[in-house]
Amino acid sequence: MKKDHLPKVALIAGPTASGKSALAMAIAERHGGTVINADSAQVYRDLRILSARPSAEDEARVPHRLFGHIDGAKSCSAARWAADAREAIDAALAEGSLPILAGGTGLYLRTLLEGIAPVPEIDPAIREQARALPVVSAHHLLSEADPAAAARLNPADTTRVARALEVVLSTGKPLAHWQQRREGGIGGRIALAPLILLPDRDWLIERCDRRLGQMFDRGAIGEVEALLARALPASAPVMRAIGVAEIAAMLAGEIDRNAAIERARLATRQYAKRQYTWFRNQPPADWARLEDVVTEDAWARMETIMFART
Repeated sequence: MKKDHLPKVALIAGPTASGKSALAMAIAERHGGTVINADSAQVYRDLRILSARPSAEDEARVPHRLFGHIDGAKSCSAARWAADAREAIDAALAEGSLPILAGGTGLYLRTLLEGIAPVPEIDPAIREQARALPVVSAHHLLSEADPAAAARLNPADTTRVARALEVVLSTGKPLAHWQQRREGGIGGRIALAPLILLPDRDWLIERCDRRLGQMFDRGAIGEVEALLARALPASAPVMRAIGVAEIAAMLAGEIDRNAAIERARLATRQYAKRQYTWFRNQPPADWARLEDVVTEDAWARMETIMFART
């Protein structure tokens, strides 16, 4: 349905290394836009190279927002990012600039567009208890407190099982109760022009492997060395970014450089495959999809489709 009366927002999403950043910058240059980060690793300022953030030179070409804007000692939840993104979008629109969301974190995008469940603040003691439990024990408790969630979730999914358990124990109501009351989504007040990048899988994996090797050559090791010097807790999200543990093991003398690269490549491939599956199946069917390598010709073919629905 046409939404000519609503402000336009572009979205370029897809798995890591699929060409989102380059395409977002091309759109920004063509349409006078502002690129807004929608990647959970790229929000942290500590890991420009390892998270594949745009370079300083790229950031100088067109306006960029929400890239490296959070210190690694802090955590960025989907709710916080969505609030930041709403501000960045409104600021771009106020400046007469086209907001262009670019990233591969599906939860971030879903939270921004659809809103978030208004779960009350979780009791810190309950949260600590739930997250300290082995996943088998946590799932057993969840099956008693919230059988529907226990049946729905993978028993080995540590993060989601702990989240469902802490919510029901702290609030007295299952997570599904809160998820039925999503708040704060902007999907109804914008004209979204989305494009999902789903390039050939072999091409994507080769690109992931090549880029990972380049990261090691161009400063990722130094980034992790500086990050480790901060002595952040292992639970900090920035410490769980792909490549951090592998480089840390190399710096500790536990593995050599080649082993560190191969482990990081494997983790990146697995992550890319999960993202690929999510973006193939989860976004609305009417979102434009580019199942090809991103080239000038491919972009030209998709531009009309991408903006036609707005």
